[in-house]
Amino acid sequence: MSVLEIRNLHASVEDREILKGVNLTLRSGEIHALMGPNGSGKSTLAYVIAGHPHYTVTEGDILIDGESILELEPDERTKAGIFLAFQYPVAVPGVSVANFLRTAVSNVRGYTAQQAETEGRSGVIGSNLMPMREFRKELNEKMKEYNVDPSFARRYLNDGFSGGEKKRTEVLQMAMLEPKFAIMDESDSGLDIDALRVVSDGINKLATPDRGFLLITHYQRLLNYVKPHYVSIFYDGRVVMTGGPELAHVLEEKGYGWVEREFGAEAVPA
Repeated sequence: MSVLEIRNLHASVEDREILKGVNLTLRSGEIHALMGPNGSGKSTLAYVIAGHPHYTVTEGDILIDGESILELEPDERTKAGIFLAFQYPVAVPGVSVANFLRTAVSNVRGYTAQQAETEGRSGVIGSNLMPMREFRKELNEKMKEYNVDPSFARRYLNDGFSGGEKKRTEVLQMAMLEPKFAIMDESDSGLDIDALRVVSDGINKLATPDRGFLLITHYQRLLNYVKPHYVSIFYDGRVVMTGGPELAHVLEEKGYGWVEREFGAEAVPA
């Protein structure tokens, strides 16, 4: 079992503190929903965990299995088991989904020029990548398993994709990269019901005992399809309450007004 632990995490952007002492633990096999109003710092938390250089950690720590990842670059955090699904995935014209995935998978799994040498592939362009035949076989199997049209492999990453197609591609990325911890940053935002089911089905398939999910969302609707083990309320840069799935129903019924009244400027971190 692996553990992602966030301890008293403070982070700022341009000298403005956004995270104000976040404490949260996510274990393998758990689905943890993080809910809160706009501007509370949920997306900042996701970016800081992933290592976005725009944010500065001023206090606290992020650990995987007891080892700090704060000094790791974003690609190194990916190798350590972190995956971030963006709210609005960026289009990358000119880079096919297949080439993107082959490069990402090769990096995460540690394919190197030295390994290529031992496999007799030295001097071959791209020889530090996963062998094409092996990659294609795995990609085709994953595309079939997750209902991704084979034509996606040839399309440029997210270029001209619908909301549902972007989410289907992110599910495929998760399936190929096999992270220890998947952080979904408002992946349900702006999706129609069909696209929402794509995301939900992918999460449910990938929710194995070896993987933890942190679902960042505003609304209950995603949690109608994906059942969390825990729900935490995020407000003013910190976790102020944690409970079971019923906490999401309370928020759906009452909104966030009571959270502001109860955990305003004087809130004590949970």
